[in-house]
Amino acid sequence: MEGVTTLVGQGLYMAVAAVIGLGIARILKRDNTLGCLIAGVLAGGLLPVLDYDTGLRAENLHQLVFFVILPVLIFESAWKIDPDILFRWLGPILLFATVGVAICALITAVLVYYGIHHPSGFPWIAALITAAILAATDPISVVTRLRQSDANEELLTLVEGESLFNDAVAIVLFTFTLSIATHSVMEGAVATEEVVSSAAEYALYFAVIFLGGLAVGGICGLVTAIVILFLGAAGAALMVLVLAAFGSFYLAEHVVGVSGIIAVMICAMVARACLREQRETYLTHAEPTLEWLSLLFTALIFVIMGLVINWEMISDQWLAMLIGIVAAIGARGLAVFLVSPLARFVGPPVPKNWRLILSWGGLRGVIAVALVLSLPTELPYWWTIQSMVFGVVLFSLLVQGMTSTRLVGMDR
Repeated sequence: MEGVTTLVGQGLYMAVAAVIGLGIARILKRDNTLGCLIAGVLAGGLLPVLDYDTGLRAENLHQLVFFVILPVLIFESAWKIDPDILFRWLGPILLFATVGVAICALITAVLVYYGIHHPSGFPWIAALITAAILAATDPISVVTRLRQSDANEELLTLVEGESLFNDAVAIVLFTFTLSIATHSVMEGAVATEEVVSSAAEYALYFAVIFLGGLAVGGICGLVTAIVILFLGAAGAALMVLVLAAFGSFYLAEHVVGVSGIIAVMICAMVARACLREQRETYLTHAEPTLEWLSLLFTALIFVIMGLVINWEMISDQWLAMLIGIVAAIGARGLAVFLVSPLARFVGPPVPKNWRLILSWGGLRGVIAVALVLSLPTELPYWWTIQSMVFGVVLFSLLVQGMTSTRLVGMDR
């Protein structure tokens, strides 16, 4: 009983910090993520004074991130995208999420590896893990400003859809590279204990967990829609949607052994497409509910980042942070401008004035922070990777996020 009481107290401490962070963001008129980061730093500073332990450990953070936070964030992002417009832009979105992510990750890995230039302390696999984490984008600041300015709905769909598929592929790539680094797939990522030993097996393994996630997600989405229609009540529909977010991930990861993140994403998209006529009936409260859940978990992630980051990290790892920033921004820009001209072969062409929005607006945020917080401390280079990712996220919040307003008028 005492353990449960302690756990509740720790959760309340971080939740209060998250609410304070939202207040700070409102006062500063900045993004909620920045306010929650500041609140996390302040909450961390109070810990020695209060003689309090938050209970945050690497081993429980990994499970918290993969089993609780990521399913909700991915499900909410997938749910709010208009399926009709998404279908129109699906070709370019998939192009960016596959070829684009591959180019971005490869360039990032090369720049980070040779930038750190410490083969024994920072091997290629460490560079690949870093690249996979930094491939995940979070353009929430740009999207918010575009919505406030009544921007082109197709641009909004392209930006949000590209980020969603980008995140899903990046997470699969992260779990895949992490499994190679640890010589067994970590609990809560992809459920298998096999050690793959050749390039062909790696490719087959990646294809199986990716395509398997698509299949499981499609089935879960259809079942979700059928159950909601059968129950025929708004309250029950919300219960089913939240259960679908967690259940599709658990089923894919622990029962079938494929990508849970892909399953969650496809589940949300299929369910929404099947239930489009119920948006004003059974699903009238679905978007607000998923939105507040996403806000809660996003706020908690940045509070945790604030608790973890410290001046020692900045003073010891400032050069690695700068390398990470240059690699992430440069790789993203090159990937977008290399892939964009190819979009016309698989769908509508991407206008030139949209490419800068996709490039500079591809901030690193909650997904990158969530992934890097889940790194096992048994990896000798985890501290360096975490420092680089934190540096890139800070740059996104303080520079990219605050200058993204200038991009809003470029969609005309």
